[in-house]
Amino acid sequence: MPPLDPRAILAGRPTARPSVGTVVTIAVSSLCLVVALTIMLHDGATGVPAAVVLALVPLPLLLAGILALDRLEPEPPDALVAAFGWGAGVAVLLAMLLNTAGLDLVWAPMLGSELGTYAMAAITAPVVEEVLKGAVLVGLLWFRRSELNGPTDGIIYGSMVALGFAVVENISYYAFAPPGTLALTFTVRGIVSPLLHPLCTSLTGIGVAAAALRGPGRSRALPVLAGLAGAVALHAAWNASSALGLAGLGAAYLAGVGVLVALAVVLHRDRQRIVALIQTHLPQYQEVGVVTPADVWMLSSLHRRQRARERTRATRGRGPARALADYQQAATELAMLHRRHGLGLVPDDAFVARRDPLLLLMHHARAAFA
Repeated sequence: MPPLDPRAILAGRPTARPSVGTVVTIAVSSLCLVVALTIMLHDGATGVPAAVVLALVPLPLLLAGILALDRLEPEPPDALVAAFGWGAGVAVLLAMLLNTAGLDLVWAPMLGSELGTYAMAAITAPVVEEVLKGAVLVGLLWFRRSELNGPTDGIIYGSMVALGFAVVENISYYAFAPPGTLALTFTVRGIVSPLLHPLCTSLTGIGVAAAALRGPGRSRALPVLAGLAGAVALHAAWNASSALGLAGLGAAYLAGVGVLVALAVVLHRDRQRIVALIQTHLPQYQEVGVVTPADVWMLSSLHRRQRARERTRATRGRGPARALADYQQAATELAMLHRRHGLGLVPDDAFVARRDPLLLLMHHARAAFA
């Protein structure tokens, strides 16, 4: 019998190694990032090293915040990296080319340079950028639908691709900032509005996640388009607000805060839904010895999960604590699997093929930490 590979079982693949598609996505995104940065330098950007540093300053805090939302049912690291890379590479490069073409070929000849730039920012850029960022989410819906178990997952992936995009976009803004305006530009983009892109693309992510949970025979296009429309509208409102001065900026900012509050409510309700799934589906496995009532109680709270891992690490060591973490994730994946099966998204044979390795992992993990 081959050795048990927890990472592969949790990923639902024969091996824990990233798939070929994921590796190709990361490689292409990296190449596009290099091309985008080369274009910036060719166009006369100055102070690129300083711009890179300023763009990266808020990133650790933003990443930590997003990953903190992903603790109950963590997403595969390779998928998160691919989403971030797509935003930083493919989406940025194509948006740069399409926005410039829209300005040069449509808006500038029609309205002149100044009004054309405003029209491009308020009309073209929101559509182009949100479609390009959302493309990788649609790719997840098509190729890795099982990773999208609810709105939280959509928000996580949408935020990751948007952060990648925002970092490189900010490099451009800082590198091309007129003399004496770099501090103001950093304040506006890095401090006042660092969540603009994540908020927008999270709406697309929610739509994609809703589509992933639609049963057979139901159209998946409608929720995706609805989420994308919300993302474009919020992005356009923010970009267009510059023409209305501080009042317009304030109104757009309040709209963003409203979306942020709404996303917080969605995240809270989704966490309650996951806890309810754990409490509903896991007790049936008490008879096979992989779950106890105490386990269900522990699994129903992030705080209790963390306390259990800390206690196990202190008394048993890192290995058993790692096994407990695997157990917690496998149990949550099992509850999610039951939901997808109940919605008709997973056939009976696929359900058994996915369930049995998760139960095996939970059994081995219990033996390691109990």
